Amino acid sequence: MTLASEPLAPSHNLLAANLVCMASMLIWAAGLPAADFIIPLLPADQLSALRMGLAALALLPVWAVMEGPGALLRVNWLKGIAVGSLIGLGAWFLVQGQARGGAVTAAVISATLPVVGIALEVALDGRRLNAGLVIGLLLSLVGGMMALDFKGGGMSLGFGALLCFGSVVSFTLGSRLTVTAFPGLSPIGRTALTISGAAIAVSTAALIGIGTGTPPPDFSGWGMKETLALLAFSVGSLGISQLMWIMSVEKLGIGLSALHINAAPFYVMIILFLMGGKWDWVQAGAAGLVAVGVLVAQGIIPLGRRA
Repeated sequence: MTLASEPLAPSHNLLAANLVCMASMLIWAAGLPAADFIIPLLPADQLSALRMGLAALALLPVWAVMEGPGALLRVNWLKGIAVGSLIGLGAWFLVQGQARGGAVTAAVISATLPVVGIALEVALDGRRLNAGLVIGLLLSLVGGMMALDFKGGGMSLGFGALLCFGSVVSFTLGSRLTVTAFPGLSPIGRTALTISGAAIAVSTAALIGIGTGTPPPDFSGWGMKETLALLAFSVGSLGISQLMWIMSVEKLGIGLSALHINAAPFYVMIILFLMGGKWDWVQAGAAGLVAVGVLVAQGIIPLGRRA
């Protein structure tokens, strides 16, 4: 993981890491339309458990093929479950927060992920704030706010917003620990282990919910559309996206990687545009602002002459 005391990676490595992070956000964004379709069909805890479980089932065989089945037996599964629980808790917080505060509240609070990521690096890694990092962060936040669609409802600062912020903190900390707590594992090992840990933790919570009165899932009315949407929301938007996200966090750090999330609304707009929707120049400009912020924060675009 990139720490403040380490030298910057060569420019081609930075470019590759940023492209991987962009691809991660694009794949994650592609799952959002599927999420809108699938979320009303299941309770939040059951959907989260099913989503995490399918992502884990997709990642574990890949890990076993790439590094051998023994790799799955040599890891600390208790630590993997503990770290994965933070990711699972973040997913649960987000669903509950959006249910109480609305989609706009969830989107606005999620845009604070770079702030939380950089704050963690300052507190835990000794990262020093500089003008480029602060300006890049501000540009990313402004771009993220510009890209949001506020026509669907207003912003709420009640309990829903608090839950959404809890989701941001939990997911950011879980992503950071996925890299730092397992230094001997490859990106596929780290991701498969923690997503599996999240699946175990969330599935346990869902089973407790069913045991205390929540109706069990009913798949009798599901067809091909529902199945494909679930796979896109789990294997794609979680499994593949999370793997690429962890790869970028390992190279850039959680703070700089998190700057990319504010371009996600633009990626959603592109996907909807390709499906027949309208092009939004405001969102396109907002994504450009986020991109400039990413480049400034990493020093790729210098703020002034260097002595």
